[in-house]
Amino acid sequence: MPLLPYTNRLEPVDDAAIWRYLDLRKFRDLIASEDPYFRRADLFTDKSEGLPPEQYAMRVLGLDPYDIHDRVSLNNHLGSLAQHRESYYISCWYLYGQDTLDMWEQYGHDGVAVCSRYGLLKAALDGLLDEAHLGLVRYGTEHLKNTFNALEFITTKQPQYSQDREVRAFLTVYDPLAGGNRHIDLNNFPHPAPLNLNPRHSWVPDCKRRRIDLRSLVTDVVISPWAEPDAVEEINLWVKPKSAQQNRPIRRA
Repeated sequence: MPLLPYTNRLEPVDDAAIWRYLDLRKFRDLIASEDPYFRRADLFTDKSEGLPPEQYAMRVLGLDPYDIHDRVSLNNHLGSLAQHRESYYISCWYLYGQDTLDMWEQYGHDGVAVCSRYGLLKAALDGLLDEAHLGLVRYGTEHLKNTFNALEFITTKQPQYSQDREVRAFLTVYDPLAGGNRHIDLNNFPHPAPLNLNPRHSWVPDCKRRRIDLRSLVTDVVISPWAEPDAVEEINLWVKPKSAQQNRPIRRA
């Protein structure tokens, strides 16, 4: 399936450098499996992932925050979106501007940054069996233009995350047997999130893995400035057999 566009997608140029920071455990997994990891959206640390701010939703939907019926309606909209985001599996990259210690600290303290270019990632995702999307994450709500669109929400984050400069690759994989009412309780009252009394099906995974040709995707591997000597030695052992064939450099940040 070709890579799919979405409303308000923003893209860098194909030659734009992108980095994916990985701790040592995740780096081992990537090199050993050659299957990039896509995390289910509702499992991210940011619990508002894929959801609009309440104030924005109220305004766009024409709801009164002091009207109990409108609050119920808002709960229903947010609860439906919270279930829908379970269909999105995400891989986060950094649009390279400068190498910052904050990014290393948060995402790759003892590991590496796997480097590529936007056009190479786009080519790697094109042709997967899943619906796949790629673009820049946008921050705040000014770009939404009074729309209420799940694809726009999953590619929008709160302004405090803007330093991540995220390039977001994500797959849409629906559970064919899932219902849409897991946010509704036994009294038929909607909640803004799915309820434990209505658990998702056990076969819905926490992540997805898809085979991608890493040799065509990776242009460089940068080792964390805080990596211990034994970790540096291990990283070199993992990378050198592959980099020797493709002339992929390894360097220390």
